[in-house]
Amino acid sequence: MRNYVYIYAMQNNLEIPIGQQVSSLLDSLLTDEDEESGAEGVFEFHADTARYFQDAKDIYHSLERKKFKWIDSDLFMESLKLALTEDSIELNKILKLAPQWHAEKDRKLQALHELITVKHPSEKLLIFTQFSDTAQYLYQQLSLKGVESFACVTGQHENPTAIAHRFSPYSNNKKDMAEQELRVLITTDVLSEGQNLQDAHIVVNYDLPWAIIRLIQRAGRVDRIGQQADTILCYSFLPEDGIENIIALRSRLMQRIEQNADVMGADEHFFEGDPVNIRDLYSENSSILEEQDDEDVDLSSYAFQIWKNATDANPELKHIIPKLPKVVYSSKAGSEQMQAGVIVYAKTPLNNDVLTWLDNNGQIITQSQFTILNAAACSIDTPLTPRADNHHELVAQGLAYIKEADPKLGGQLGKKNGARYQAYHRLTRHYELNKNSLFENQALKKAIDELYQYPLKEYARDAISRHLKIDIDDVTFTELVLGLREEDKFCQIEIQTAINHEPSVICSLGLTVCI
Repeated sequence: MRNYVYIYAMQNNLEIPIGQQVSSLLDSLLTDEDEESGAEGVFEFHADTARYFQDAKDIYHSLERKKFKWIDSDLFMESLKLALTEDSIELNKILKLAPQWHAEKDRKLQALHELITVKHPSEKLLIFTQFSDTAQYLYQQLSLKGVESFACVTGQHENPTAIAHRFSPYSNNKKDMAEQELRVLITTDVLSEGQNLQDAHIVVNYDLPWAIIRLIQRAGRVDRIGQQADTILCYSFLPEDGIENIIALRSRLMQRIEQNADVMGADEHFFEGDPVNIRDLYSENSSILEEQDDEDVDLSSYAFQIWKNATDANPELKHIIPKLPKVVYSSKAGSEQMQAGVIVYAKTPLNNDVLTWLDNNGQIITQSQFTILNAAACSIDTPLTPRADNHHELVAQGLAYIKEADPKLGGQLGKKNGARYQAYHRLTRHYELNKNSLFENQALKKAIDELYQYPLKEYARDAISRHLKIDIDDVTFTELVLGLREEDKFCQIEIQTAINHEPSVICSLGLTVCI
């Protein structure tokens, strides 16, 4: 239908609507039901070219001009219209071969229904598909089959996180939602990042994404700290044998997985019987943290794992540590490679947790949070050593440094291999390429300015780091950043309001010289 709308505009020398909104609107017009009005859709798939031209005319003149960007059709070459026409002809041939779709003959759908109702009738299932249309189709058909306690969420959903909390209330500390708890959740990759869904341990890939990182991200929603199951189950639907012979999807994906495994090393199987594994690409895997910079380390998960390991070894710590007084301090002997001094753990005015390590002269040794965590590590039987005479003075100096440095984080892009630095220069390059043209994006300019002035929020840093690793194109990367900004998940803009507030010391640890 999009092709015919554009062809109609070019044939009549009319302006052409551009932007994501056009695609979304045309997709909605081809659904069975108008979500806002509840009315049945006017347009449907068929193989009648004349009807498509009439439908295109009706759609074009129904578009509200203020909702879209428009471009003169005479700016495009005649070859575009010919290419669109040829594509439409080929698509019509396909529609003539299979004019009607009968869900009752959909063996893939039947297999999914059996997986939900027979093989795992009481367990939670997280079902991923790449396409929102497929997600809606599955939701409609499974509803007709009587599946209960399930929902569907796509990028068009107003609040995907709320649905995620209903599916996984305990891992999100939302026990009040237990009465509305969902057993089955169908979703696109809108929930493949930044969500805790480990109440479930079964992931279903209804279709396989070409980007291998998507498989990892999907499994990573349930393979997280707090998962109670011993085994994570990942089901992947593959094409029918005839289609597989033509497109060789499985073999092509296998090749990509093998290439990742050769580089990264791994120990997980994505397809039954396949000797191909890719665990080490998970950001949650602490075994590879030592090889990464702070920008790529999920410090919250790493710190939580330290706490979990300690309390598993000695459950009494759960009661002892919360009862400790504020600003508690201690001291231990450092290793031969360590510089003596004091580690200060404080909470900043922006409610960020910060570790600072000073030497005995009050000079900063390092601000690497990961390095400091490792320096502070010790077992429960590590002997206490006398604190240095200037311990408290060093703590005060560390706190002063945090107070001075925290508001000035803006404008400092950090390491060249860090998420913030790379994102800034990549977005700037993309903006400059389109500057003073029809495609210049002022929202992108604002995002670049904010990125330079303010630090990234933790969610944004994690999402940007992941996408930088898979080397997505500049357009997709820009859409990711603008989406984060629109959802207020991008930069810590509120930083300026906190400048006059004081950071607070949580605790401190002295490191003394070994004798």
